[in-house]
Amino acid sequence: MQVQHLNQPTETSPYCSQANHPLQGCQQVTSPSPSQSNSVSRMALPETSKYSQGSVLDGVNPDLASERQTASFSVEKLTVWLDGGVEHTRTRRAVVEAIECDPVFSRENQYFQSQNERYEAAVRKAVHLHKKMHEMGWTEDGPEFKYIYRAVSGDIAFLLHRIFKRSILMLGSDQQIAKWIPLATQYQIIGSYAQTELGHGTYLQGLETTAVFDMTTQEFILNTPKISAMKWWPGDMGRSATHTVVFAQLYIHGKCYGVHPFIVQIRSLQDHSLCPGITAGDIGPKMNFEHVDNGYLLLQNVRVPRENMLNKFCEVQPDGNYIRRGSPQINYFTMTTVRISLLADEVLTRLMKACTIAIRYSAVRRQSKLMPGFLVKCLKAVSTGQPVPPSVTYLAAVKPGKCPAKNKSDFLCSDIYTEAYQHMAARLIISTAAKLQDLTQSGVKKHDAWNLCTVQLAQAAKAHCHYITVKNFAETVEKLKTEAGIQKIMKHLCDLFALHGIFSNAGVFLHDGYISGPQMDMVTSSYLDLLAVIRKDAVPLVDAFDFTDKTLNSALGSYDGQVYQRLYEWAQKSPTNTQMNPAYKRYLKPLLHNRLSKL
Repeated sequence: MQVQHLNQPTETSPYCSQANHPLQGCQQVTSPSPSQSNSVSRMALPETSKYSQGSVLDGVNPDLASERQTASFSVEKLTVWLDGGVEHTRTRRAVVEAIECDPVFSRENQYFQSQNERYEAAVRKAVHLHKKMHEMGWTEDGPEFKYIYRAVSGDIAFLLHRIFKRSILMLGSDQQIAKWIPLATQYQIIGSYAQTELGHGTYLQGLETTAVFDMTTQEFILNTPKISAMKWWPGDMGRSATHTVVFAQLYIHGKCYGVHPFIVQIRSLQDHSLCPGITAGDIGPKMNFEHVDNGYLLLQNVRVPRENMLNKFCEVQPDGNYIRRGSPQINYFTMTTVRISLLADEVLTRLMKACTIAIRYSAVRRQSKLMPGFLVKCLKAVSTGQPVPPSVTYLAAVKPGKCPAKNKSDFLCSDIYTEAYQHMAARLIISTAAKLQDLTQSGVKKHDAWNLCTVQLAQAAKAHCHYITVKNFAETVEKLKTEAGIQKIMKHLCDLFALHGIFSNAGVFLHDGYISGPQMDMVTSSYLDLLAVIRKDAVPLVDAFDFTDKTLNSALGSYDGQVYQRLYEWAQKSPTNTQMNPAYKRYLKPLLHNRLSKL
């Protein structure tokens, strides 16, 4: 069964026949009649070919089909609006068609691949994309470029190569641009971007890598003075890059002039071996991005010529004279723009995918039969005098009132905040039950009424659980009187837990005026005071869990806190650093030696 959007295309639309195996190529799909179309629906694509990923099942799940039949708007019009116009939609779909119809870009079975296999596939796709762009007439400044990486879904190498080029274009002089950009564009070199250090992320002024100017040789001597100064995480550095832009503290005649960028060669252009003074490798498995060779880099007396400092805004002259043109912060501009582009090119796309997956799944997922319980049933029992479990007896004692707290210290009294939770939970349960009753009395079926109240029901259930947790926590702490030191810290934790809940859910506590605005300010003040108090005991508290390092199996959470040393040691154990690079001979070497035609 093929489900149609409310607005269908008016002309034949070529697209990958994904109902068949992606390796089987593309086909032309016939459109519906003009009576089913409108002015912007010319870009619409047929449902089956657009959405099915080689499924052996026929048709669309009837639940999803039903959801689409009741749309109150034109899906195609919204797509065009999101794209920024019909031409943008047309271009994006053309790029997607070209990419998805090319078997090299297939993502089939990628989740079954090892780290090595995913890395090699990412390099293969990157090299093939270089050829594909030439064949298709796509350029980096053309309208198609921004859609390419969305179409290949990010599983591609050399993404940091783009940042390498951008750094040179933004921070390099005209002469440097003329020298390096053609080499990078033609992939005679492969670049990376080495800013982040193992011990320093966004605190750029604290970077520890040094570049000392040697006036006698007209070179900069770059060094990684300690483990925390190691460059850590740059993509394409682990096994692919031949060059990188290294950010280091510039020293001239013993004076530090702050962080500056330097072009550094890290691998031979002949055999891809590491250059003298360079220690580099892959940091090992991550929770994601297995296809990216995120790397580490140490420099030991690595010399680069004076001309390799990107000098559009600052320059070291042959006599050691330092000239600045512009703000010192200009050197951070590349990473700032990169992070902005990550939001648009990476984060937003992934969020869109996540929403698509979650919502489609929720439309077909089945839950258990309706069985009014998890509070509404107990409220009815209470109202008729029937016995209920001890955890909900508070529903029988609900009374209007106001929070009696007079100052912020009152909110450190467990009776005060426990009663606030009780009041809040009871109010939400009662109001939700009242809404259910109103709906059913107005003729709404019981099942539909329940579904209409699911948001409030979930809120009421969470409120009840939160109340019981606070109540039990406070009662347990009270029983620790014989352990004075332990009771004190546990009382602080109980207070923090309770006040954090009130602080984070202020609206439900303020809703009926039980807690006033000024009282909420008292809650906030006490909550912030507690953070400073508990901070002093944070490490001893987790030490009390008594996990061994072997049990934790975490470089970041080891008992001795030698985080950076362990991260480096673990990275060195990665099999990728002792195996032959699976992508070099087949892809990187021909690419770097400009023998693409022989691939």
